[in-house]
Amino acid sequence: MDSPTVLCIDDRPQMLEIRKATLESHGYCVKLASSAYTVMKMLENTPVVAVLLEYKQEGMDAEAVASHIKQRFPHLPIILLSAYSEMPERILWLVDDFVMKSELPERLVPIIERAHKQASRSTERFQRRGAA
Repeated sequence: MDSPTVLCIDDRPQMLEIRKATLESHGYCVKLASSAYTVMKMLENTPVVAVLLEYKQEGMDAEAVASHIKQRFPHLPIILLSAYSEMPERILWLVDDFVMKSELPERLVPIIERAHKQASRSTERFQRRGAA
Protein backbone atom coordinates (compact mmCIF):
# COMPACT_ATOMS: atom_id res chain seq x y z
CA MET A 1 0.00 0.00 0.00
CA ASP A 2 1.27 3.45 -0.92
CA SER A 3 2.03 5.99 1.78
CA PRO A 4 -0.54 8.80 2.01
CA THR A 5 0.64 11.99 0.31
CA VAL A 6 0.67 15.46 1.85
CA LEU A 7 1.25 18.62 -0.18
CA CYS A 8 3.30 21.33 1.57
CA ILE A 9 3.15 24.91 0.27
CA ASP A 10 5.74 27.49 1.27
CA ASP A 11 7.97 29.96 -0.56
CA ARG A 12 11.02 29.05 1.54
CA PRO A 13 12.79 25.88 0.39
CA GLN A 14 14.44 25.28 3.78
CA MET A 15 11.05 25.21 5.53
CA LEU A 16 9.67 22.84 2.93
CA GLU A 17 12.59 20.47 3.46
CA ILE A 18 12.15 20.53 7.25
CA ARG A 19 8.44 19.71 6.95
CA LYS A 20 9.20 17.03 4.39
CA ALA A 21 11.72 15.31 6.67
CA THR A 22 9.33 15.49 9.63
CA LEU A 23 6.36 14.07 7.75
CA GLU A 24 8.39 11.38 6.00
CA SER A 25 9.62 10.22 9.40
CA HIS A 26 5.92 9.63 10.23
CA GLY A 27 5.35 7.56 7.09
CA TYR A 28 3.97 10.18 4.71
CA CYS A 29 4.96 10.84 1.12
CA VAL A 30 5.46 14.59 0.75
CA LYS A 31 5.10 16.79 -2.32
CA LEU A 32 6.48 20.33 -2.22
CA ALA A 33 5.20 23.48 -3.92
CA SER A 34 6.50 27.02 -3.81
CA SER A 35 4.02 28.74 -6.14
CA ALA A 36 0.25 28.88 -6.58
CA TYR A 37 0.57 27.66 -10.15
CA THR A 38 2.55 24.60 -9.04
CA VAL A 39 -0.02 23.85 -6.33
CA MET A 40 -2.94 23.64 -8.72
CA LYS A 41 -1.00 21.57 -11.28
CA MET A 42 0.07 19.12 -8.58
CA LEU A 43 -3.44 18.77 -7.18
CA GLU A 44 -4.76 17.97 -10.65
CA ASN A 45 -2.25 15.13 -11.03
CA THR A 46 -1.51 13.85 -7.52
CA PRO A 47 -4.04 12.61 -4.95
CA VAL A 48 -3.24 14.03 -1.52
CA VAL A 49 -4.80 13.53 1.92
CA ALA A 50 -4.10 17.09 3.10
CA VAL A 51 -2.54 20.40 2.14
CA LEU A 52 -0.24 22.30 4.51
CA LEU A 53 -0.38 25.97 3.62
CA GLU A 54 2.02 28.55 5.02
CA TYR A 55 0.15 31.78 5.77
CA LYS A 56 2.90 34.36 5.18
CA GLN A 57 4.53 34.00 1.77
CA GLU A 58 6.20 36.26 -0.77
CA GLY A 59 4.29 36.59 -4.01
CA MET A 60 1.50 34.24 -2.96
CA ASP A 61 -1.68 35.10 -1.08
CA ALA A 62 -2.52 32.18 1.22
CA GLU A 63 -6.16 33.22 1.32
CA ALA A 64 -6.41 33.16 -2.49
CA VAL A 65 -4.62 29.79 -2.67
CA ALA A 66 -6.97 28.29 -0.06
CA SER A 67 -9.98 29.68 -1.90
CA HIS A 68 -8.86 28.18 -5.23
CA ILE A 69 -8.19 24.80 -3.64
CA LYS A 70 -11.61 24.74 -1.92
CA GLN A 71 -13.38 25.73 -5.16
CA ARG A 72 -11.81 22.85 -7.08
CA PHE A 73 -11.38 20.31 -4.26
CA PRO A 74 -14.00 21.19 -1.60
CA HIS A 75 -13.38 18.13 0.60
CA LEU A 76 -9.58 18.32 0.61
CA PRO A 77 -8.39 19.31 4.10
CA ILE A 78 -6.27 22.47 4.23
CA ILE A 79 -4.16 23.03 7.33
CA LEU A 80 -2.93 26.58 7.76
CA LEU A 81 0.51 27.07 9.35
CA SER A 82 1.69 30.34 10.83
CA ALA A 83 3.92 31.87 13.46
CA TYR A 84 1.12 34.34 14.19
CA SER A 85 -1.39 33.41 16.88
CA GLU A 86 -4.15 35.59 15.41
CA MET A 87 -5.50 34.94 11.91
CA PRO A 88 -8.10 36.89 9.94
CA GLU A 89 -11.54 35.25 10.22
CA ARG A 90 -11.93 35.15 6.44
CA ILE A 91 -9.03 32.72 6.02
CA LEU A 92 -10.03 30.60 9.00
CA TRP A 93 -13.36 29.98 7.26
CA LEU A 94 -11.47 28.58 4.24
CA VAL A 95 -9.20 26.15 6.06
CA ASP A 96 -9.96 23.02 8.05
CA ASP A 97 -7.44 23.59 10.80
CA PHE A 98 -4.84 26.07 12.02
CA VAL A 99 -1.52 25.14 13.61
CA MET A 100 0.99 27.56 15.05
CA LYS A 101 4.56 26.77 14.09
CA SER A 102 5.49 26.56 17.78
CA GLU A 103 3.20 23.50 17.96
CA LEU A 104 4.92 21.64 15.10
CA PRO A 105 5.09 18.63 14.73
CA GLU A 106 3.31 17.56 17.93
CA ARG A 107 -0.06 18.96 16.88
CA LEU A 108 0.36 18.73 13.10
CA VAL A 109 0.89 14.99 12.72
CA PRO A 110 -2.32 13.98 14.58
CA ILE A 111 -4.32 16.47 12.48
CA ILE A 112 -2.96 14.95 9.26
CA GLU A 113 -3.63 11.44 10.55
CA ARG A 114 -7.24 12.40 11.32
CA ALA A 115 -7.67 13.94 7.86
CA HIS A 116 -6.26 10.80 6.25
CA LYS A 117 -8.66 8.55 8.19
CA GLN A 118 -11.63 10.72 7.26
CA ALA A 119 -10.62 10.67 3.58
CA SER A 120 -10.23 6.87 3.70
CA ARG A 121 -13.70 6.45 5.20
CA SER A 122 -15.21 8.74 2.54
CA THR A 123 -13.51 6.77 -0.23
CA GLU A 124 -14.75 3.48 1.20
CA ARG A 125 -18.35 4.78 1.37
CA PHE A 126 -18.12 6.04 -2.21
CA GLN A 127 -16.73 2.70 -3.45
CA ARG A 128 -19.46 0.72 -1.63
CA ARG A 129 -22.18 2.90 -3.18
CA GLY A 130 -20.63 2.40 -6.62
CA ALA A 131 -20.53 -1.38 -6.17
CA ALA A 132 -24.21 -1.60 -5.15
